Amino acid sequence: MTKLQIVGKNAAILRKIAKPVPLKDIGSKKIGSIITRMKRALHTEKDGVAIAAPQIGISLRIFVVSGEALAMVKKKKVDPTKELNDLVFINPEIIKSSKKKKGVEEGCLSVRWLYGQVLRHEKVIIKAYDESSKAVTVGASGLLAQIFQHEIDHLNGILFTDKAENIRDLPPEKDL
Repeated sequence: MTKLQIVGKNAAILRKIAKPVPLKDIGSKKIGSIITRMKRALHTEKDGVAIAAPQIGISLRIFVVSGEALAMVKKKKVDPTKELNDLVFINPEIIKSSKKKKGVEEGCLSVRWLYGQVLRHEKVIIKAYDESSKAVTVGASGLLAQIFQHEIDHLNGILFTDKAENIRDLPPEKDL
């Protein structure tokens, strides 16, 4: 499998507000193909927890959260022989957020190896559509709330580095 390119921090598409997916297109072959590409790109990165469509060069309001990240959030042991289901959110929007915020460590697949502290709402509720056009409302706290906010920022042309403090470059250690 060839690795799909995730666009880097200087790509103009990351600074655009992504376009909503027309409801009639949800479930179409075209949108299904985009979601498949997003999942492939996400799963080629060992540390990836989620990805937004602009990160693969497509200006649409879609993001995917990896099944492994969901298992981590639920504190479930991951069976390496079973495939975990990723969650897809189309046209997501935050409909409620907690007043309480917390500084959390973030990085990004499009801003490789930079990490910093971002102030995020501790809890959020989002509404969106899933891959089959079903309207969903999902509440989240902790890491999942952070992921939702980070990915919706991507859809609004915002990178975590726009909000982060104490940004550090932490490239992976090379094998000796």
